[in-house]
Amino acid sequence: MYLKPQDLLVLLKVAAHPPQRWTYAALGEALAMSASEAHASVKRAVASGLALAPARGEWSPVRPNLLEFILHGVRYIWPATPGPVKRGVPTSFGAEPLASQMTVAAGEAPVWAHPTGSAKGPTLSPLYRTAPQAALADPALHRLLALLDALRIGRARERTLAAKLMEAELMRFDAGAADAR
Repeated sequence: MYLKPQDLLVLLKVAAHPPQRWTYAALGEALAMSASEAHASVKRAVASGLALAPARGEWSPVRPNLLEFILHGVRYIWPATPGPVKRGVPTSFGAEPLASQMTVAAGEAPVWAHPTGSAKGPTLSPLYRTAPQAALADPALHRLLALLDALRIGRARERTLAAKLMEAELMRFDAGAADAR
């Protein structure tokens, strides 16, 4: 069973918020995918060790494993493809939390092409086709996806900063992380 990009989108959606019970229908609606697609994503995430399912219908991301995968594997498995300049949703170092920490010339920051986007820049292929729509509806998810894109395309400086910020964001709600330190 191989991971698919939507599996990571599902994991990031759940990891972006305090622990709660998500129904597959709610996840699907929030991510513009079907409930069955969300369910299949969770099954693959559990099989790969990126999530745990201790009780029927309940599951949660394994944040340390997810962080390790994001930092060391995602850019090789799902590389970002740059494209032409278009209007879209800011991502990578063009979106928070990186935008305020980096100096970038106007129009150089990457965007996901989207008709309601607020910026213009070189396009970047999103992790999954519905990621821009989901990010527009959820600022916490947008932050994680922007950091993920910085790790996928960034130079060493952007990747180093994005890695530190990603760890802080992902471990913010991890109850076990405080005990492990």
